[in-house]
Amino acid sequence: MSAPARLLHTMIRVRDLKASLEFYTGVLGMRVLRRLDYDDGRFTLVYVGYETENSGAVVELTHNWDQEKPYELGSGYGHIALGMEDIYGACSEFEKKGAKIIRKPGPMKNDPLEIAFLEDPDGYKVELIGLKSFQNAVAKAS
Repeated sequence: MSAPARLLHTMIRVRDLKASLEFYTGVLGMRVLRRLDYDDGRFTLVYVGYETENSGAVVELTHNWDQEKPYELGSGYGHIALGMEDIYGACSEFEKKGAKIIRKPGPMKNDPLEIAFLEDPDGYKVELIGLKSFQNAVAKAS
C-alpha cells in the first residue's frame, strides 16, 4: 500500500430512519452529510458525522425499507465511541432530549478514563469518552 489507509465510516442498520436521524442529529448533534435513496434496491444510506467525510470518520445509517422486525445486534458488535469535552454536561443535555443513558458518566472502575453509555433507537450502544481523560490515557500509554 503506497499511502496510509484511513477509517472512512462504520455502518449500522436502522429500522426507523426518522428516529435514528433524530437521535444522531437531534440528540448527538451530528450533521447529515449525504443521503442516497436506492428505489430499485429499496434502501437508503444516510451518512452522519461531526466532520466532513474527507476529514473524519462518519456513521453510515443503512435503512432497508421493508425491515419490519428489529435487527438482531449480535454478540460481536460493541459500540461507537465519541469524544466529548464534558460528558457530564453532554449527558444532561442528551437526557433532556430523550436519550436513554444506560451508564451514567463517571470514571471507569479501575481506570481514570471518564465514560458514559447511551443507547440509540435500535439498541446500538454509543460510548461517550471525556476527551481530557482520553488524551491523558493515550499519553500515559505512549
